[in-house]
Amino acid sequence: MLTLIGPVAQLLPLTHLPDRGPIGDDQLRIIYNGALLVRGNTIVAVDTYDQLDQTLGQFRQPNEEIKRWEPESASTLIPGFIDCHTHICFAGSRAKDFALRNAGSSYLEIARAGGGIQDSVRSTRLAKETELAELTFSRAMQALRSGVTTMEVKSGYGLDLPNELKQLRAIHTANRPDGPDLIPTCLAAHVVPKDFEGSPAAYLDMLVDFVLPQVVNYLQNEFLSSSTEGVAYSKQLRSRCDIFIEQEAFTPELAKAYLLRAKAMGFDLTVHADQFHPGGSQVAVEVGALSADHLEASGSREIELLAKSNTVAVALPGASLGLGVGFTPARKLLDAGAILAIASDW
Repeated sequence: MLTLIGPVAQLLPLTHLPDRGPIGDDQLRIIYNGALLVRGNTIVAVDTYDQLDQTLGQFRQPNEEIKRWEPESASTLIPGFIDCHTHICFAGSRAKDFALRNAGSSYLEIARAGGGIQDSVRSTRLAKETELAELTFSRAMQALRSGVTTMEVKSGYGLDLPNELKQLRAIHTANRPDGPDLIPTCLAAHVVPKDFEGSPAAYLDMLVDFVLPQVVNYLQNEFLSSSTEGVAYSKQLRSRCDIFIEQEAFTPELAKAYLLRAKAMGFDLTVHADQFHPGGSQVAVEVGALSADHLEASGSREIELLAKSNTVAVALPGASLGLGVGFTPARKLLDAGAILAIASDW
């Protein structure tokens, strides 16, 4: 069936825009009194409403039904947002952390005292898988109401094999046809859990030897090959792996070795980089990561490295607001010719 959607006051296809550097308003193509022609889940054509209405016969297949859908009020139509960095699969609350920060404690001080990520780990481990799935789906639907149609979702609050897989299964369950498309990322290398008796290097070895093989099998055989009405994943989409490079997490040297081993196992890579101290973005570029995320502490050297690479710089302004720290130097990254994305860090 063909569906003609429109007319809308303004339609912005956002096509033919550069990946790198700043984008000016004069580069945007705006179709006034625009419309979409859709077959199933595929956009067949974009043009003015009058033009598509007059040329429907060119697109119609033999005996194909034509449906028309007109918005109730004047609208602006743009592609759905992609939120490429989220942590929406979790239980518990960080309200206490926020109060401590307002009282003067830093993120690192709170983390060293057992708050932050470790607090979320405790709550997430205690939560049932069904509870995690419902929490994740509820948050995804809230994002959908704001126009987000695709979300990356990290694990990283399990930090052992049973609980990392529990999180990934919960993300899978929350990936429902009526919600945004959810893309899973394994963040088992978030921090070293409090109950692990060993060094950060030993923990990463354990992940490579025991956790990642199970995770990649699950993601490839279950999640990424699944297909339901309205939700279909390409068999070419590979597993994703992330690591937090920071003082209370993992050093750049350990992280680079871990990421290269994960890459050899077939994982695509992304990195929590330069949030409080520089060093992570260099690792991301050196291992060919898809993205380096946070970058609040990035300086001129890091900006130059990212601008010369194909690694996407991901700004997370919500983290800056929540933590009371500086923002990612987004304008400097754009002016240097970097590829920039903005995500929520929810």
